[in-house]
Formats: sequence, C-alpha cells, structure tokens
Amino acid sequence: MISEKESTKLKIMDAAISLFNVQGFSGTSVRMIADRANVNVALISYYFGNKKGLLEELMATFFEGFISALDEGVQYLNKRPSRDCLLIALENALVYQQENHHLARFVHREITLDTMLVREVMSTYMMKEKHMYYQMIKNGMDCQEFKRQPIDFIIIQLRGMLIMPFLHPQYIREVHHLIPHERYFLKHYISYLAMWMDSYLSQKPNLFVTKASG
Repeated sequence: MISEKESTKLKIMDAAISLFNVQGFSGTSVRMIADRANVNVALISYYFGNKKGLLEELMATFFEGFISALDEGVQYLNKRPSRDCLLIALENALVYQQENHHLARFVHREITLDTMLVREVMSTYMMKEKHMYYQMIKNGMDCQEFKRQPIDFIIIQLRGMLIMPFLHPQYIREVHHLIPHERYFLKHYISYLAMWMDSYLSQKPNLFVTKASG
C-alpha cells in the first residue's frame, strides 16, 4: 500500500502527463497541473521544486522502468540463446510502454527536442540502452547465431520499431485502425518482431513462444 505522500506525487505526475500530451510542456502551467490533480500549487514545489523538476522526474521515471525492462534479456545472456535474450528484452520494453503509454508518448516526443535535459538523458539512459542492445547483438554474432552486419544500424532499426507505436499512436489508430495499447496489438506485434529477427538477424530461423502470445 502506497503512502499518502506517494499517492499525491503520483496524482501530480499523472495530471502533468495528461496535460503535457495535450498542451505541451511550454503550454502547461503549474496552476493547470495543480487544478487537474486537485492539489495545492505549493505541493508541486514541495515535491518537485518547479515544473522543470517535475519534467525531470517524469523522464527519469520512464527511463528507469524502460532500462529495467530491457535488463532481463541481458541477464539471460549466459543462460539462453542471444536471440531469445533480445526478444525477451524487446517484449518487456513493449509491455512496459503499453502499460505506461501516455508517459511513453510524452517522453518519446520530448527527447526529439535539443535541450540540456535531453542531452543529459542521451548521455546516461540512452547510452546505457544502446550498450544493452549492443551486448545482446554482439554476443549473438560472436556465437554465430546472428549474421555479421553493422550493429549501430541494427540498433537504430530495432529502436525505431520499439518506440514507433507509442510515439505515433494516433497515426496507427487513424491510418491502420490498430490500437497500440491493446493486448491484441502487442501479441501480434511481438510475433512480427520475432519474424523480423529471424529473417534479418538469425543465421538459422528459430521458433520462440513469447510470453504475450502464450
């Protein structure tokens, strides 16, 4: 059971995510966030310092969870084939984004901007994310599971497929008539990623039953 203090912080963060997605960070005031969360404005200063502090908290919260989701695949590297490890990591990251799709959309949009905060995120969380993909892909190549090819380009492709449904959910809904935050979408999208890996990365096709499709 979470404390009253933690509950209030979460209410403020949820209100901020909702408003930032609609109004943008610059177009949202601290007063608007307080009104949406039904709290006193002073509490935002108490918990986060200011609106920028709230933004930093949202970014850190998202990436801590995102990196943790990927890490399970890395932890299996000495126990399971690299392909399985990579697919576990991708599936975990997709599930995490689906469970936090409003926050995921906001963060993915925010990191397209060139700000000091985004540069800090790039140099910490996103470099760590890249390193985790690199470990799994390089291990697969060294074990001759994966075809040898430029790892940086593989990571760029993988990351694009991983975040696109949550960065552009409206496009997917309106043009493709799919709902990224529904379980049905995730089940079939993960199956597609497995097929992509088999055709593009693997030396030999492999059958992998994902948690989402089981």
